[in-house]
Amino acid sequence: MLHTQAAFADRILAWFDQHGRKDLPWQQHKTPYSVWVSEIMLQQTQVSTVIPFYQRFMARFPDVLSLANAPQDEVLHHWTGLGYYARARNLQKAAQQIRDNHKGQFPTDLHQVMALPGIGRSTAGAILSLACGQSHAILDGNVKRVLGRFAAIEGWPGEKKVETQMWQLAERLTPLSRTGDYTQAMMDMGATLCTRTKPKCHACPISDDCQAKELGRQSEFPGKKVRKAIPTRHTIMLLPKWQNQVLVYKRPPAGLWGGLWGFFEVSQESQIAGRAIELGLQDFTLTELAGFRHTFSHFHLDIRPVLLELHSAPQASSVQEQELLWYQLDHPANIGLAAPTKTLFSTLRQIDTSAA
Repeated sequence: MLHTQAAFADRILAWFDQHGRKDLPWQQHKTPYSVWVSEIMLQQTQVSTVIPFYQRFMARFPDVLSLANAPQDEVLHHWTGLGYYARARNLQKAAQQIRDNHKGQFPTDLHQVMALPGIGRSTAGAILSLACGQSHAILDGNVKRVLGRFAAIEGWPGEKKVETQMWQLAERLTPLSRTGDYTQAMMDMGATLCTRTKPKCHACPISDDCQAKELGRQSEFPGKKVRKAIPTRHTIMLLPKWQNQVLVYKRPPAGLWGGLWGFFEVSQESQIAGRAIELGLQDFTLTELAGFRHTFSHFHLDIRPVLLELHSAPQASSVQEQELLWYQLDHPANIGLAAPTKTLFSTLRQIDTSAA
């Protein structure tokens, strides 16, 4: 068995030298900042999706201070489409803490890195091993899959007992030298070989000693969370439109689509008229557009969009506590948009084009 650190790491590193990914954008001219941004983007998101977002983000925010000092709207605008927007908000909060508490320099102490918003133990270890050559174990989803199968660790990794067992194994197997290459190799292994379905065991450097393979139970590790039925919620989104402008508002900083711009919502048709009056909208025609579903990790949201086509210029709104914007469809503003908002903007542009 390859439960000794050297034997396990040697095979992983030998595989990495021949097959590992070495040409990703964040692997070129590595800094703690560039690795950090990539690691946050890669949470819950595939490499192929992340690459163009990463390149645009780094072109606009090339260092900690440029990110810390930027308007939040612009940060969220560059994140629009990646989802899980709390990541972007935490990224900027952490950049501001680095600016204010660490003289603008990314900390190199594990506990100081873990104290930053949005950075847990695994992400901190990945940043410091990949960018600084320090020896820290990581335990992201890919590594959990590799280790869970290798040692046939029973149970769902989200349970504390199982996670602790995995951390202990990860710590024991992480080498003191070439930790950055080993860290990258483990992530690459999980992404390209030890995949969720149809793992490529024939190409795996540790498959001869993999307990899940020996048992013929690769698909059973790591254990899965008992899934509950995902509930469905319903909302009506109001799309007030005057000429080529559509009314949106900035959502509260916390919660669903926090800090992003979106449409006002009501829960039932009888509330539309009252909400329209609050927004200073009086002379309009209602048209219901095609509904669609937006799925989050924990619920489905069925959206009924209702177009309020104004016949005269809108009056001042009485919703004083909200930050409002008449968004120009033909001159898009650089603001962070909720995904359904982008979808509905595209719908409205198509309607305008077909009517022209």
